[in-house]
Amino acid sequence: MIYKILLITGWGGGAELLRPLHEALAQKGHIVERINIFNALNDEILQQYVELAAKFDVIVGWSLGGQLATLLVNQIEKQYAKQKMLITLASNPCFVAQLDWSTAMSVETFLQFKQSFEQDAISTLKRFGLLVCQGTSSAKKDFLAMQKLIRPQPIVLLKQGLELLEQLNLVDICKKYQGRQLHVFAEHDALVPYQISQNIQNLAAKNQSVISVEGASHGFPCFMVEQTVQIIEDFLKKTA
Repeated sequence: MIYKILLITGWGGGAELLRPLHEALAQKGHIVERINIFNALNDEILQQYVELAAKFDVIVGWSLGGQLATLLVNQIEKQYAKQKMLITLASNPCFVAQLDWSTAMSVETFLQFKQSFEQDAISTLKRFGLLVCQGTSSAKKDFLAMQKLIRPQPIVLLKQGLELLEQLNLVDICKKYQGRQLHVFAEHDALVPYQISQNIQNLAAKNQSVISVEGASHGFPCFMVEQTVQIIEDFLKKTA
């Protein structure tokens, strides 16, 4: 079966990072569109993307993009009474630790990162890129491959992205969402704690699947494209 798939990238590098995944899904016959992160804290901007996403069957997001995908399916359900399939890749519904969700980056670590970005955005982005690739034997090779796909991003958008990572807590949406949802986690993720896969399963949402990718870093949607496509395809086949 052919699906219309919307891909949302993560923070920091632009939508080109998901081009290999986009092309691989398109080769399977799906109709795929790929977008960058956006400021979902602005109601007008969020609404524009809700209207775009409503035209797709499956909303897929990587990292911060997974949180944005979660926001979009929730809004579509509210506004159109339709359930889109949600797929998040290496994404924490609550990226910075809060009282009800401790399996996340500590507040102190995040604030240090944010301050570092304010002081030296270029060095901080490079450090972030290394974290995306960290945890696998191919980390150095992956980092070089990623550099070719990264596009410079507007500082304003990157700051908005950090605000989203700091503020969004979408655990309740994941728990209550009635549509089909798949959350895919990486065993060696340096940014999203691997233990979160158990936390997500504990939410016991109605139509939820959780998968862990062995030997994978946070950047697996960029570097393990064939495996990522297979995971997505298997999920879609179960739904068909």
